[in-house]
Amino acid sequence: MSPAIEITARRDGIDPALPSGRPLLLLLHGYGSHEGDLPSLVAYLPDGFDWVSLRAPLGLPTGGFAWFPITVPGRPSAEPVIEAADAVLAWLDANVHPGTPVVPLGFSQGGLMATQLLRQAPGRFPAGVVLSGFTLDATLPGDEALAAVHTPVFFGHGDADRVISAETTARASAWLPGHTALTEKVYAGLPHSISAEELADVSRFLTETLV
Repeated sequence: MSPAIEITARRDGIDPALPSGRPLLLLLHGYGSHEGDLPSLVAYLPDGFDWVSLRAPLGLPTGGFAWFPITVPGRPSAEPVIEAADAVLAWLDANVHPGTPVVPLGFSQGGLMATQLLRQAPGRFPAGVVLSGFTLDATLPGDEALAAVHTPVFFGHGDADRVISAETTARASAWLPGHTALTEKVYAGLPHSISAEELADVSRFLTETLV
């Protein structure tokens, strides 16, 4: 059974179940964080978007939440990742107007979730944004269809990240160009974080892709 997904934030009181004529950013936080983490980024992104921020389903003993357990860092088991993405897709079906373009934007473990949504629902999302994230190391049934759709993806990460290993990042950098229309940016000296320069690049990507 897929874990429950909880919505906790809506931009300006917008109800995503109602048509707004605006794309919707789906914010997916990282491991050990929560639904209040990423909404502060929206002020640096284009004005033409609404947003929702979802809380990951797994509570951690140390506080915060996770989308799936960490087994081997950078190489999670496929089943819980697939179940978490299925739960997000079900939440979208139940809570977002079907005509609304939805763009998953995830940081770290949430970045993997963004790529996973594209893989499990090829063609459903007009774009994706992955910040200091990675991809599931598995071959999935939707991968061939995703490659045919060629969804635009922004992949940004720092060269001083000590949380996501260089090997894990390199694997994502190798996988994404064959399955998406990739825009990749590497930021000198950036640790496992998000910089103003990166947000400016994300804003430009979203504007050119959707607005």
